[in-house]
Amino acid sequence: MRKSVKNIPAELLREVEITDMVAEGKCLVRRENLVIFVTQVAPGDVVDLRVTKAKKNFLEAVPTHFHKYSELRVTPFCEHFGTCGGCKWQHLGYDTQLRFKHQQVADTLQRIGKVALPEILPIQPSPDQTYYRNKLEYTFSHNGWLTNEQINSGHNYERRVLGFHMPGRFDKILDINHCWLQPDPSNQIRLAVRDYALEHDLPFNNLVTQEGFLRNLIIRTANTGDLMVILQCYYAHDALFPLLDFLHERFPQITSLNYVLNDKGNETFHDLEVVCYRGEPHIHEEMEGLRFRVGPKSFYQTNSEGAYNLYKITRDFARLTGSELVYDLYTGAGTIANFVARQAKHVVGVEYVESAVKDAYINSEINGTTNTEFYAGDMKDVLNAEFIQKHGRPDVVITDPPRAGMHPEVIARLLEMRAPRIVYVSCNPGTQARDLELLDEAYKVVKVQPVDMFPHTHHVENVVLLELK
Repeated sequence: MRKSVKNIPAELLREVEITDMVAEGKCLVRRENLVIFVTQVAPGDVVDLRVTKAKKNFLEAVPTHFHKYSELRVTPFCEHFGTCGGCKWQHLGYDTQLRFKHQQVADTLQRIGKVALPEILPIQPSPDQTYYRNKLEYTFSHNGWLTNEQINSGHNYERRVLGFHMPGRFDKILDINHCWLQPDPSNQIRLAVRDYALEHDLPFNNLVTQEGFLRNLIIRTANTGDLMVILQCYYAHDALFPLLDFLHERFPQITSLNYVLNDKGNETFHDLEVVCYRGEPHIHEEMEGLRFRVGPKSFYQTNSEGAYNLYKITRDFARLTGSELVYDLYTGAGTIANFVARQAKHVVGVEYVESAVKDAYINSEINGTTNTEFYAGDMKDVLNAEFIQKHGRPDVVITDPPRAGMHPEVIARLLEMRAPRIVYVSCNPGTQARDLELLDEAYKVVKVQPVDMFPHTHHVENVVLLELK
């Protein structure tokens, strides 16, 4: 039975002191028998609250008035902070963010995993706190979101915009003047495309009826200097090639200029043709002398320098001597597999996405890596007894699953294989903790290393080393 907001005494929501930071960037308040999760605040704030959702066991709320600001607060550097859905922790100093992320990993592993843990190593910070992303995706809208300040100003603002989705709103896009997440010329390209489209009166995306011409813009930058732009449109239009020619002339540093025609109900294009209009159909990232080809559909960690830290930790935990057979599960484009191959005897990668496996073979070929092989298919189906009999029992398993974690059948297979070491890389400590509890039947957790890949957000990566008991 849900609580009624009307039955909550108003005094319980006045002058509330925010106490703890909990999962997903929310803060926690306990008042009498109420548990309240609050957004847009920091521990130490004293606020009045407005309840936005009432559940049986908890409330969700937002602040309406600040009586006192926390000493943990700093001044956000982005003009869009508080409106844009990204970088929700800009009001906290970076050292404070790291402390909360470290605590989040510890709390999650203890609460969900319920396994014996060693002392958790200090969190590895991101090498860069701004302009750290190598990929951003923007959406066109014919009816952009207006802030309260814009509405109250009385000005007639341009509603055709190119920016980010508002939190929880598929149909509302916030125009972005400057984003601090991706290095230049990302901002210049986005603004140039928007202004060109306005000047030439091109039809912008209607996200409700899914009509219009211009739909989506993706910009990928690489640490090699390569630069990819992908323009996604609903249909072919006489203005398409002139717009692409404009981009080519204005930004000669674009090394891969592409477009996609997509009239589907969503913006995913893994099943559609991506046409390379100018340059090469890919870009390259570099890491420790290795080159990795990144195509329009390729997955690559969005924080390149942070990924290098993550992979070094993974390799160190694996303790490779050159004689080991390594299974790299959820290998993607074979980035980790190629990164550790020089220290291993042989690496076998398995990945669900077939195009990613093709990328993995290309990356091995580019780097002259001859001791890797890759297989495509559903992990729980590929990793069977016949597969293990053919390739051998691994000395080390590296697993880097998606946010959902590993399928129970995959965990069962790991328990059967009994590799001496498992290195578990996770972007979701919650599902990682769940999997660790299942693996506890045969494995003990030896090391835990949180890694920050996404400053100013609550997201945190975590690397765990498990050894056979």
